[in-house]
Amino acid sequence: MLAADAEDTGEPRPPDGVRTSPTSPGQGAIRTPSGPSASGTGVPRPRLGPAAPGDPLDHIAGWGRAATPVGAFRLVPVRLGRDLPHIAGWMNDPEVAAYWELAGPDTVTAAHLRRQLAGDGRSVPCLGVLEGTPMSYWEIYRADLDPLAGFYPARPHDTGLHVLLGRGADRGRGLGGALLRAVADLVLDSRPGCARVVAEPDIRNTPSVAAFLTAGFRFSAEVGLPTKRAALMIRDRAARHLL
Repeated sequence: MLAADAEDTGEPRPPDGVRTSPTSPGQGAIRTPSGPSASGTGVPRPRLGPAAPGDPLDHIAGWGRAATPVGAFRLVPVRLGRDLPHIAGWMNDPEVAAYWELAGPDTVTAAHLRRQLAGDGRSVPCLGVLEGTPMSYWEIYRADLDPLAGFYPARPHDTGLHVLLGRGADRGRGLGGALLRAVADLVLDSRPGCARVVAEPDIRNTPSVAAFLTAGFRFSAEVGLPTKRAALMIRDRAARHLL
């Protein structure tokens, strides 16, 4: 289950191989599997809170662009007919498939996307578009309304991130940390009721954990989820002025 949370007992030690000082994400894709927020089999679904009235994520399509050190970036909600070839191709990259487990024909990825697109808006799949080029896949979700909330002390409006960099050429050169910081800032700027952005990468995925640290997240706890041991990463609104 959940190791002692940093807010109660002080900062726990990050997983072996991860430095707490700013660092490049290193080699490999920056990605976190859909894990507890997926609607697939094998994941117990704790009792969830009701979806927020209206749009639970405050209209991601209108969040706008973020200026980053590597160019203008925006999140574009997925349209299946337009975006499936990009996303399914990325899911079949062996580096990505090792954590997302969505390799196979396009129908595998399509089913994963449809579960979110047919939902109530508490999880929104998005393309990450950098300088006009689709280059990453994101899931922005209400962590407090997600099964993940059964595994850590969730707060109202906690917003979660899953991410992968789709192109091998974009990995290992610092993009992960830069884009995670930009998206976390977009969440906090666009969702005034959200005090924290959270993520739960696989504890073995040290490049991903390192990228979150670079982006201003802190390692809060090691969490035992049904499908993995995860590093609970938290970016606090209250700490923005320190980053």
